[in-house]
Amino acid sequence: MLSDGTAIALDGVSKRYYLRAQKPEEIKTTVLHLPSFLRGNAGRPFWALDNVTFSVKRGDSMGIIGPNGSGKSTLLKIMADLARPTRGKVEVGGRVSALLELGAGFHPQLTGRENAIFNAVLLGLSKKEALEALPDIIAFSELGAFIDEPMRTYSSGMYVRLGFSVAVHVRPQVLLVDEVLAVGDGEFQQKCFGHIEMLRSNGVTIVFVSHDLNAVTRFCDRAVLIQQGQLQMQGDSESVVQEYRDRIAAFFGTRVTSLSDGRESPA
Repeated sequence: MLSDGTAIALDGVSKRYYLRAQKPEEIKTTVLHLPSFLRGNAGRPFWALDNVTFSVKRGDSMGIIGPNGSGKSTLLKIMADLARPTRGKVEVGGRVSALLELGAGFHPQLTGRENAIFNAVLLGLSKKEALEALPDIIAFSELGAFIDEPMRTYSSGMYVRLGFSVAVHVRPQVLLVDEVLAVGDGEFQQKCFGHIEMLRSNGVTIVFVSHDLNAVTRFCDRAVLIQQGQLQMQGDSESVVQEYRDRIAAFFGTRVTSLSDGRESPA
């Protein structure tokens, strides 16, 4: 049971995957490996997350930062109930809307309009509510006539436009956003960030995974630093981002500067 004022709570969350060293090349080898595969231990264990514990207060914005492969996206999937932890406990209160992997939840043969309705229903709206929200979804996405084209014809940027538009128009209480916004063009990114600011002011809890450290300090009250699946630091976003910058600088043996577009670069 979540305590008053808490929207998300993770307690000792760990996630294990199994890595295969190589694919079997013969049918005989496949058959011999089948029992272990069915038991779920057909390979070397890899802990994508290891004993991660933190909470997010209702209405707060939390940034999750760290290098590629550190477990950030896995953490977001567990919060969205798209993956189950191997160990530990996760509680999320309220309607959750997630914008994670590019194109996740969209059927390429359906039109943008059909996918928008279908995904809005999957995210908790009734069909009537989804149809009522549809004009705002379409207008925000700026897809125009493409909304009635099959999504197999869409570019990656068009996927992001529709995915984000659906995610923020289903009246979420918790919004989970992965790095996919980086795919969109700059003008649409700024439009998305403006909408995120509006959701923040309306008390929506936001968890934001990004390599854009300037965006994390701008939009997030707090942040956590994840490396090799472990929680390294949590606190106010500026302190956590600075710690990560210091680690990057130490790794390269030089100073890290912030570029105007938010990217980090060794000086």
